[in-house]
Amino acid sequence: MNTKLSVSNTSVNVKKGVINSSRIKANIRTYTMISVLVGIWIIFTIITGGMFLSARNLALLARQASVTSVLAIGMVFVIVAGHIDLSVGSVLGLCGGVMAILQSRMQWGVIPTLIAIILLGTVIGAWHGYWVAYKKVPAFIVTLGGYLMFRGVLLGITKSVSISLSSPVLKAIGQDYLQKGAGIFLAVVAVIATIIMVFKARSSREKYNLDVPPVYQSILKVCLFSILIIGFVLVMNNYEGIPIPVIIVLCLTLIFNFIATKTKFGRCVYAIGGNPEAAMLSGIDNKRYTLLVFIISGFLSAIAGIILTGRLNAATSNAGAMAEMDAIAACVIGGTSMTGGIGSIPFALIGALVMASLDNGMSLLNTESFWQQIIKGLILILAVWVDMSTKKK
Repeated sequence: MNTKLSVSNTSVNVKKGVINSSRIKANIRTYTMISVLVGIWIIFTIITGGMFLSARNLALLARQASVTSVLAIGMVFVIVAGHIDLSVGSVLGLCGGVMAILQSRMQWGVIPTLIAIILLGTVIGAWHGYWVAYKKVPAFIVTLGGYLMFRGVLLGITKSVSISLSSPVLKAIGQDYLQKGAGIFLAVVAVIATIIMVFKARSSREKYNLDVPPVYQSILKVCLFSILIIGFVLVMNNYEGIPIPVIIVLCLTLIFNFIATKTKFGRCVYAIGGNPEAAMLSGIDNKRYTLLVFIISGFLSAIAGIILTGRLNAATSNAGAMAEMDAIAACVIGGTSMTGGIGSIPFALIGALVMASLDNGMSLLNTESFWQQIIKGLILILAVWVDMSTKKK
């Protein structure tokens, strides 16, 4: 009897140790990425004489990061499922080009134009997913082909000429700001939601007899997030308000992070990426879920195309060039494993902010483009090395 109790207690302690170890590793990874981001901001702030952290520049930085963030959300699903999508930049550009043609040249209304563009991106994603899932063509080859095809289509329909938008609504999607009063209201709602989520999670862990951090840690967590939320809104309000693209990114993050972490679909995608054979043997339809992750990627590429075209107030033949590299880099910097099965949408957004901060800071310094590519590549390698080092610990 005593032996059984001893074995049971040992098993419980081992499980608790594993949980605590996983939590510590996750916290280390989070703090490491945030430290890298803060370090980049401090360096650029010092070099630019404080210009980097001005309210105007931070607002522009937030808008700049929004396109990469939207693409990164979709890329997380694709990479977690064990694939890659090299076409998102071309799909983004094509959707922007078609949007400008439909709206400016063919005089379509705003709503029909947006619906058509979202459907276009979704259909392209389904096209890629079909070849990968049902024809067993490697995703690298399929999406590389898509990268070339859709970039060619964009060049063909635009004739390498910029096409301006005439609708102020489409322009507003990429350029406008939320009214300052509305921003403060959202901050209050976000703080209340943070309090509810933190203490609801705490209550849930207590209910199932899981380890619960001390109350003061939960309070500190709430205070930290509340300060960040309020500080962000106040800084944005010090300029024009919260950019509309940022609101779109936050909404998409909430929706797709819920899908990834709280639904059967999300669990199945992670299972497929972790071990495709085991997932299939457990009854998961690998083909169907693979098709769906590419549909999500195409859908979000269309959203990113709408935002970028609205921000530029025109469709250009080189729109979205190298955007796929920034999206992949954002995911990798955010801890998404290129072998599949591991990834987080909030972490990928931190990675997107790192990439956008590098672009923004180097632009303020008038750094030549070749140096920008070299530095971004080095930062990517270092970030992955640091992430892998923390995982080993």
